Amino acid sequence: MHVHILGICGSFMGGIAAIAKALGHKVTGSDKNVYPPMSTQLEALGITLTQGYDESQFDPAPDMVIIGNAMSRGNPAVEYVLNRNLPYTSGPQWLLDNLLKDRWVIGISGTHGKTTTSSMVAWILEFAGLKPGYLIGGVPENFGVSARVGESPFFVIEADEYDSAFFDKRSKFVHYRPKTLVINNLEFDHADIFADLGAIQTQFHHLIRMVPENGLILTPNQTPSIEDTLKRGCWSSRQSLGKEWTSQTINPDGSEFNVLHEGKVVGKVEWSLLGQHNVDNALMAIAAAHHAGVTLSDAISALGSFKNVKRRMELKGKVNDITVYDDFAHHPTAIATTLEGLRKKVGQARIIAVLEPRSNTMKMGVHKDTLAKSWQLADEIFLYEPEGMNWSLKASAQHSPKPAYCLNHVEQIVEHVANIARPGDHILIMSNGGFENIHSRLLAQLAVHAE
Repeated sequence: MHVHILGICGSFMGGIAAIAKALGHKVTGSDKNVYPPMSTQLEALGITLTQGYDESQFDPAPDMVIIGNAMSRGNPAVEYVLNRNLPYTSGPQWLLDNLLKDRWVIGISGTHGKTTTSSMVAWILEFAGLKPGYLIGGVPENFGVSARVGESPFFVIEADEYDSAFFDKRSKFVHYRPKTLVINNLEFDHADIFADLGAIQTQFHHLIRMVPENGLILTPNQTPSIEDTLKRGCWSSRQSLGKEWTSQTINPDGSEFNVLHEGKVVGKVEWSLLGQHNVDNALMAIAAAHHAGVTLSDAISALGSFKNVKRRMELKGKVNDITVYDDFAHHPTAIATTLEGLRKKVGQARIIAVLEPRSNTMKMGVHKDTLAKSWQLADEIFLYEPEGMNWSLKASAQHSPKPAYCLNHVEQIVEHVANIARPGDHILIMSNGGFENIHSRLLAQLAVHAE
């Protein structure tokens, strides 16, 4: 079958492309911006890519068009598909029909921690010799690719609550039908498609309805937004972080901790990750893998060799004893937990935070009243306010407990941060986008200042 994918260079759709190719289909695709690393990964698989949405890409006509959720009415390629009555579907629906319906699906959901926890579960299963399939919205360092079919019944998927397609406004995850479901947390996000938290909870309950009676739902203990959702109906077994699964901190930065199951210490994790949020992610991953049959000793041992996903407290470089990190944090909760982990690692050393409010929710100003509280563990904060913002970050800067500065150009941020940075500092850059290559630009400027 010839499958053509619109919006192929997104992390999810690129994973769909890799899976379709592995299943033996001819795969082509297009995107507005065809660029590395996804374009390189896809071309290495022998997938032909088209820049843009010109209708010539449909010659010859594919057997099925998979339409990404970034595509909307008015797009020339979308209009061509509809006008010619070509067969089309969404990425999540295609995945269910062609792969997931026959697998033991382990779905990792929640507002934060999905990519990291999914990568942990996939690695634990791999370490245990189970050769799982997976589709993750990032590149797990232990594997080097974002998706694969796998060789066992198990399939790990990052269960995203964002919508499926312009013609299917349900969350992606309602198509996944997990037997093992992790709900890490549940907060208001994606204000561009959800009116309020209740709308998100409705989608999560659609997901809960699909977990079988012999399945397992893993949640933190007594989180009101999750408990309220489960009160609408739950027909599966439940286990909780903070109840059946707990941790005992050995190193305050989260790099060493004991795992407790039913109140008994079952092993110790020593790894390179930081922060209580990653300890919690680890417990969820261990519990999910255990439900799939992995022994606790194997699960705990696997995490000792786990390498985090790119852009999760990723060390980008060190110049003149000034360390620069990159992190995907783009929500107040994620910003706060990321800074907490770094603070516990570096102690009293100075932390300079740089934030790009790039997500649609941030741009809409949904978190403007809580944003300033999220960075209080940093010593100085630089905020990028590009043109076109619906609100000004200056108010958040004025209410900041620590010095905060709003700048309109990335080059200004690079220059200011390089000027104030001194040996021993830690610079944490947070964005869910490329941030105009600020990391390498800053490292280069720091090198100039060090001369």
